[in-house]
Amino acid sequence: MASPSDIPTIRDIGIMAHIDAGKTTTTERILYYTGITHRMGEVHDGAAVMDYMPQEQERGITITAAATTCYWREHRINIIDTPGHVDFTVEVERSLRVLDGAIAVFDAVSGVEPQSETVWRQADRYKVPRIAFVNKLDRVGATLELTVNMLRERLGAHALVAQIPIGFESEFGGVVDLLEMQTVRFAGDSGEQVVRGALTAAVDADLFERAIAARARLVEAVGEVDDEIMAAYLEVGADVAAEALRPAMRRATLANRAVVVLCGSSLKNKGIQPLLDAVIDFLPSPGDLPPVVAHRADGSEVLRHPRIEDPFLALAFKVLHDPHRGPLVFFRVYSGKLRIKDAVQNASRNRKEKPQRLLQLHANKTTEIDEISVGNIAAAVGLKFTGTGDTLILADDKDQVVLAGMQIPEPVIFRAVEPKTASDQPALDEALARLQREDPSFRVRQDTDSGQQLVCGQGELHLEIMVDRLAREYRLEVHVGKPQVAYRETVAKAFKKTLEYDRDLGGKRQYAKVELEIGPRARGDGNSVDAVIPKNDQGNPVLTPQFVQAAKSGCDDALTRGALLGYPVVDVAVRIVGGAYREGDSGEAAFQAAAAMATMQAIEAAAPTLLEPLMAVEVVVPDDFTGNVVSDLNGRRGRIMGMEPARSASGGASTAQVVKAEVPLAEMVGYATAIRSATQGRASYTMQFSHYADVPRDLQASMLTQMRGY
Repeated sequence: MASPSDIPTIRDIGIMAHIDAGKTTTTERILYYTGITHRMGEVHDGAAVMDYMPQEQERGITITAAATTCYWREHRINIIDTPGHVDFTVEVERSLRVLDGAIAVFDAVSGVEPQSETVWRQADRYKVPRIAFVNKLDRVGATLELTVNMLRERLGAHALVAQIPIGFESEFGGVVDLLEMQTVRFAGDSGEQVVRGALTAAVDADLFERAIAARARLVEAVGEVDDEIMAAYLEVGADVAAEALRPAMRRATLANRAVVVLCGSSLKNKGIQPLLDAVIDFLPSPGDLPPVVAHRADGSEVLRHPRIEDPFLALAFKVLHDPHRGPLVFFRVYSGKLRIKDAVQNASRNRKEKPQRLLQLHANKTTEIDEISVGNIAAAVGLKFTGTGDTLILADDKDQVVLAGMQIPEPVIFRAVEPKTASDQPALDEALARLQREDPSFRVRQDTDSGQQLVCGQGELHLEIMVDRLAREYRLEVHVGKPQVAYRETVAKAFKKTLEYDRDLGGKRQYAKVELEIGPRARGDGNSVDAVIPKNDQGNPVLTPQFVQAAKSGCDDALTRGALLGYPVVDVAVRIVGGAYREGDSGEAAFQAAAAMATMQAIEAAAPTLLEPLMAVEVVVPDDFTGNVVSDLNGRRGRIMGMEPARSASGGASTAQVVKAEVPLAEMVGYATAIRSATQGRASYTMQFSHYADVPRDLQASMLTQMRGY
């Protein structure tokens, strides 16, 4: 049974990075060296423990965040391996929401890549302390220095480089521990033996000199963020003892003032054991972090401390459907404990739940447990109503508090789906409902014009995976339409509209008069609906607060559907500036209808325009094909933002270019196939949502003609 003394020995961490930086390979080594597995699963063989879905094994990428638990130096480490592909960024988002620390993995050849920046910003938003692991130092062109420089320049990280490599590229043989000034090499068939040796000038003069200089830089960097080390540095120079440096580095990491940098090669089994030591030494336990802030229904704040004696409080961060046990709800406990016999309350939805079983997770395998305590992650079977972002408390807890939820990205692409036969429609509806519950960034909606069922997601790969899961897991064959883009609408000029609503409905007169102004806002500012109501001759507002609120509701309703093609209206300001009512004839429904009609007519008169999502695209392409890629992007209405040499061996000439561009998502459909053809399969690209921008007028006219059918 857990006790308060166990809390300092818990680490809840995630492993995050750009796609193909080596997250899953690193996790597989961690599981092997901690004794959880007895053989190393390889991503390229489709045998990785954490990539258990068939789609992950076939593509060699992580799609869904997988959780596991291991032990190192008598500490319990709960690990979540997250995806690196931008289409599955919500998996990173919800994992970081419940984690206390993270390992950011970087490719030593490519350095800080686009998705690395995205997950780093997500970690910044949740204030997650992290350490950096520069991976793949055995590859041609790998260099620690350039990656560290990119950490500082692109991510603004205050890097504390705690290791330097022994040898370069194919000669990479281990690392130097700069705190202890020792060489660390890895022997045995699988690198399981850590061999430490004293580093002296007599053994390797060049390495010794590099290490002395690197340690001096480390001590100076720690001193910049820790007053104790700065005082010691001014007194004794770089000869600050490891016993003083290590706690100072921990303090700086926990305060998010610095990032400890380690290096190695996961595939070659080098550097993982020191990385595990760093997780224990530098990343926080639940007790190291401030208490979580929850809110009561009245908005007042409640602090819950990471103590077992505090009331039970947990956040559900993931739902996974098990074909035999039903939905598994993954949750993180922030205070107290939950026993299998306890009933819980979903405070977010005000529903009582009763877990049938509690499970400790190991990828797709589970072990039943009787209770789960503060700081740990588990899954519950039998929670029927709980979804991602919901707060769980004990059913008999009188203090109904709710934790802050998560930021779920809006879909940017959609497709129409329909079953092969009408009899499959109920099964399809049920399957899509389950997929939506599992993945909140995946949406299903009905197109009001065509009556089609639309699936909406973060990208082509996202929707492709969902359709594949329908076929494999639910045995449903569906017809899928071409990808469609999630456009938005806005207005280009200001307009004032007065509308008088006077009708006889069901024998009762309904009257409302609304005056409103509409105008554009800055791109990305969203919508605003407010009211400035004048007063009549008697000094009273011309509209009652109830009628104003009803009118605002009508405006909000009208903004969900634009005048051009029915897409949501964004970046628009609506202000109710006047109106009138009649005693006995006016009601809230009349004002809601009047305001909705006035808003729709005002949108039509205020130069409505279409907005399209622009994607930030980075293409890494050999010099020979740079012209082909630039020409192709220009042909897709792309705007080239810049080009720079791709990362290469230190001091060597670059043989590839990184082309950066902003391209409309509508033009990027099918780009993966096109770029393979244009570069003989030698280029790669990444793409993520940037912002919405106006569709060019001539193209908008063409789209309206095509989509409206005239």
